[in-house]
Amino acid sequence: MQTRHLLVTGLLLLLCAPFATTLYAADGREAGEEGTVFTFWPLIDYRESPREGFSNLAILGPLFKLQHQGGARDLAIRPLFYDSTRNNGQTSQTIYLYPLAATETTPAATKVSILELYQTSIFHKGEEGEEHNRMLLPFYLSGSSAKYGPYTSVFPFYGDIYERLWRDEIHFVMFPLYSRTVKGGTTNRNYLYPLFALTSGERESGFQFWPLYGQSAKEGVYHKRFVLWPLFMRESTGLDTANPTERLYLFPFYAAGDSPTRHSRHYLWPFVGHTADQGKQVEEWDYLWPIWYTIRGEGRKVDSYIPFYSRVEKSESVKYTYIWPLYSHEVMDSASYRQERDRILFWLYSDKRESWPVDGKERRRIAFWPLFLYNGNPHGGYSISLPAPVEPVLDKEGIEKSWAPLWRLYQQKWNDAGDSVVSVLWNLYWHERRGDELAYEFFPLLAYSSEQKRTELKVLKGLIRYRNKDGESDFSLLWLPFGISWGNTSAAANTTGDTMQGASGAKNP
Repeated sequence: MQTRHLLVTGLLLLLCAPFATTLYAADGREAGEEGTVFTFWPLIDYRESPREGFSNLAILGPLFKLQHQGGARDLAIRPLFYDSTRNNGQTSQTIYLYPLAATETTPAATKVSILELYQTSIFHKGEEGEEHNRMLLPFYLSGSSAKYGPYTSVFPFYGDIYERLWRDEIHFVMFPLYSRTVKGGTTNRNYLYPLFALTSGERESGFQFWPLYGQSAKEGVYHKRFVLWPLFMRESTGLDTANPTERLYLFPFYAAGDSPTRHSRHYLWPFVGHTADQGKQVEEWDYLWPIWYTIRGEGRKVDSYIPFYSRVEKSESVKYTYIWPLYSHEVMDSASYRQERDRILFWLYSDKRESWPVDGKERRRIAFWPLFLYNGNPHGGYSISLPAPVEPVLDKEGIEKSWAPLWRLYQQKWNDAGDSVVSVLWNLYWHERRGDELAYEFFPLLAYSSEQKRTELKVLKGLIRYRNKDGESDFSLLWLPFGISWGNTSAAANTTGDTMQGASGAKNP
C-alpha cells in the first residue's frame, strides 16, 4: 500500500512539473531537502516539508487527501472514506460515509460499528486468545460471559443474554409471548409483556395483570401494589434499611411520599407540589411543574419561571435562561477549571470559553449557524472557517474529517507567533506566513514567495518569472528553465543560511 501511494504521488508530480513552485535552500541545494509546493488547481495540490516530516497530497480540492506527518497517516476519499493510522500503524480508525460505518483497531481490540446498531468487537487477550461480541440492535446479540459462558439472541424469536442490558440474565421465546429476566436473585416471568407477569425469589413473590391489578413483596424488604395503573399505586420500599419509604399515588389528584429523611406531597399534579428532603437539605415547591418551580438546598438553588426566566445554581456552576430558548448563559467554576457559554436559540449562536487557571491555558469555540465556526486551542492556535451548515449543531470528529472540508469555502489558521495560513476555494487562493517568510498564490495568475535572501514571482505559472537570490537576479519567459541573469553571482555561491519551509509546511484540511 505504501509503495502504491508513492507511485501515484510521483506520477502526479511528474505530470505537473512545469507548473510547480519549488523552494530553494539558501546554500544552493534544491528544496527537495527542505520543502516543495506543486499546485495545479483544482486537480492537484502537493505540499512537502521533509524537515517537519510532513507531506500532503490533495486531488480535486477536498475530495482526495493523502497526508503523512511523523508516525501518522491520513487517507480520505470524501465523503465516502476516511482512514487514519497513528503510532506507525499500531492504531487505526476508518470511517465509511459518516455516520454509516466505522472500524477501529488497537493492540487491545478491533471494533466494527454500523449506524451504532450493528457492533462487533474482538478483544485480543494474548495467550488467552480472543473474545468476540456481536450486536445488531435489537435483532441479534452474541458474546461471552465469564460467569455463564457464551450466549446468543435472535430477537424476537429466541434469546439467552447474560450480564448485559442491566440484567444478570435475559431469556425470551417469541417475544412478547414469553420472557424471563434475573437480577440480584429476583426472577420476573412475563407472558404477553407487559400484560401478565410473575415475580419470584428468596422470600419474594408477586404477579400482575397490567393495567388492572398487580402486587409483589419481599419479606422485610418491600411491598408494592397497583390498581388500574396509574390511577392507584402504593408501595413500601427499603424496609431493610435505615430509611424505609412509603409512597401513595392517586393520579392525578394526590401523591405522597414519606421516609425518615424525606417528605413530599403533590395535589392535582402537576399544579402543586412540595418536597422536603432533610437528608440532602433540599426543599422544592412546584407550581405547574416544570414551568414554575423553586428549589432551595445546600449547594443547590433553582428559580424557574419558564419561558421568561430561570436560574439554576449549584456549588460550582450557574445557568441563566432568558425568554427560553432565546438566550442562555452558563458558568462552571472551580479551582482548576472554568467554563462559560452563551447561547442564542440553541445552536444559532454559541460562544464557549474554557480556561485552566493552574496551567494558564484557554480554549474557545464560537459557532454561528450556518455562517462560520471559530476555534482557539490551549496551545495558542486559532482557526476560522465558513460556511458552517452542520458543525454548530453536530460537533463530531466524523463531521470534521469526512464532510466539513467539502463545504468550507474559506479557512484561516494562525498562532500567537504570527504564523498564518489562508485558503479560499480549496487553495484557488492560498496565503502563508511563517515569521519573515511569505508565500501566496492566486491560481493561475500570480504566485509569490519571499524568504531570507530569496524572492520569486511567477505570472501564469511561470510564463513570466522573476527571481532574486543572494543579490543575483534572473528573468525568464515561456516557462523556460533559463533566462537573463544579472547582479552579484559570487554571493550566491558562498552564502549559506536558513531556508524557507513556509508554504511547504501548509497543512491542507
